[in-house]
Amino acid sequence: MAKKRVKIDAASCIMCGACVGSYPDDFKFSDEGPAAPVTGEADEDAVGVCPVGAISVEE
Repeated sequence: MAKKRVKIDAASCIMCGACVGSYPDDFKFSDEGPAAPVTGEADEDAVGVCPVGAISVEE
């Protein structure tokens, strides 16, 4: 699947680890706690792995 520019709404992130566990090359936990994109790009399917919808594709 193609990589897309993504962002994470840190206020919505519940730190469940679904994105980090499913896409470890694309996401990590930030020093502040919430998940963050490693490079700013992620597999577009990663959007659907977040149970609270905190991941979105930037237009």
